[in-house]
Amino acid sequence: MDQWQERKRPVCLERRFEFDGYSSTRDFLDKLGEHSESTQRFPDISFGSTYVNITIRPEDDNPDAQLNEADRAFAAQIDALLG
Repeated sequence: MDQWQERKRPVCLERRFEFDGYSSTRDFLDKLGEHSESTQRFPDISFGSTYVNITIRPEDDNPDAQLNEADRAFAAQIDALLG
């Protein structure tokens, strides 16, 4: 979790994952897609051939929503996909 950046405006967690090549990037994206489908939690994703940027926003759509332990746990689950 130490590589995730917590932002206040907008409230979110952000992290950039770097890879050696497109194949590794694609493998990670496939794992992330499967995990998102199984948890029904879908982060914002942008990517290039050797990187993936992920933004996790609070599950609650309330404008005053804050990050909670479930959001941080989801980030930790994403980190575990690297292993």
